[in-house]
Amino acid sequence: MVVDKPSPQGSDEVQQIDSESITLRSLSVGYDVPLVSNINQIIYPGDTIAILGASGIGKTTLMRTIAGLIRPLSGEISHNYPKRGGIGYIPQRLGLIRHSSVRSNVSLGARTRRSRWYPFWFPLDKKLKDDVDNAMRALKILDIADEPVRILSGGQQRRVAIARTLVQRPKIILADEFLGELDKDNVNSIIAATKEIVDEIGATLILIEHHEERAIELADRIWRIIDNKLIEEGDSNQ
Repeated sequence: MVVDKPSPQGSDEVQQIDSESITLRSLSVGYDVPLVSNINQIIYPGDTIAILGASGIGKTTLMRTIAGLIRPLSGEISHNYPKRGGIGYIPQRLGLIRHSSVRSNVSLGARTRRSRWYPFWFPLDKKLKDDVDNAMRALKILDIADEPVRILSGGQQRRVAIARTLVQRPKIILADEFLGELDKDNVNSIIAATKEIVDEIGATLILIEHHEERAIELADRIWRIIDNKLIEEGDSNQ
């Protein structure tokens, strides 16, 4: 079912709630005690959402909960994304296999587009190989494709993690400070490459960003966590 709903930015635009939306309903996240409570939001296909707030306030916990890595304390998250490959997550610590090559790490994202029973030692087909190369080319790491990740700089490793997620072609990408450790020129090139691929695959992007001006430039929706509550800026209902 598709339902028309006013834009969360408070404009006269109408967005549609469809099968590719995510609904957060009466959601509370945290560990022993809630860090953020009573979250009620709809994430629409194609949204770019920046989560802002002080360190330790619950941004990463919320993101990990949406990713399915942490169980909610209460409430629910509803979506129809496939369990395998539907959600792409770029953690702060990147989660790379340090002794493997750049190409091998990026290829892990492509493998999520095949059955989980597809043997790991089987080579990727031409289409997936081309997508891996294109992702590395977009992130400017194709020339170091055969280098082991452990010898790369922090910025290069971050490019590898982003390429791995983008080649996965998920419905939603969750990026926890994915522009950290990068200078301005690298930030601009990664933003351009990421936007191009996100637009191409029609993905939703949710990012945690400490640089507020950059977040406002990147995102069309801003979520701010204040006093254990999530507030959407520009939403007159909150």
